[in-house]
Amino acid sequence: MDFLIEALKQEFVWGLLTGLLVAGFIWKSSFSHRRRDAREIKRIEAEFKELQGHLNTQLKINATGNESLLGELEKLRQQNENLRVLNSSLQQKPGRGELRQLQAHDIAVSTLREQAPGFAAAWEKALRHADTELEAADSGLKKLVRRVIPGLGGPTASTPPAIEMEGDKEGK
Repeated sequence: MDFLIEALKQEFVWGLLTGLLVAGFIWKSSFSHRRRDAREIKRIEAEFKELQGHLNTQLKINATGNESLLGELEKLRQQNENLRVLNSSLQQKPGRGELRQLQAHDIAVSTLREQAPGFAAAWEKALRHADTELEAADSGLKKLVRRVIPGLGGPTASTPPAIEMEGDKEGK
């Protein structure tokens, strides 16, 4: 014990102990920092892996969604093209009004051939007669007879055969 008291009386020993104490605190502090940094690195790596998994999942979902949208877009383009072609073909077909006008003109021309003198007056008279005949054929008993028995309810002997309209086929 005397040796310890004698050693503590010397300034060198005090300096050495102070230096060792400071070195111990620095070593403990650096050890604590290394442990904390190692835990932080592990936490950041785990978070990075989790975020990378989320990103991969999100990219897969987006890719699947984009593929379905592209497929739907292609179907809609095809449908649009089909509708465009159908629209242009339907525009080429004569409508019910045009077919009716054609029938009226046909009946009027055949009537006019029978009544040749005075072309303009005869034409107007024949056209009115054809319109009234078509109206009568489209309503009432004549229409019913024409639908049930097509040969009996047809046009009269003085008129050419009527053109079958698309509306008549559909039941309008």
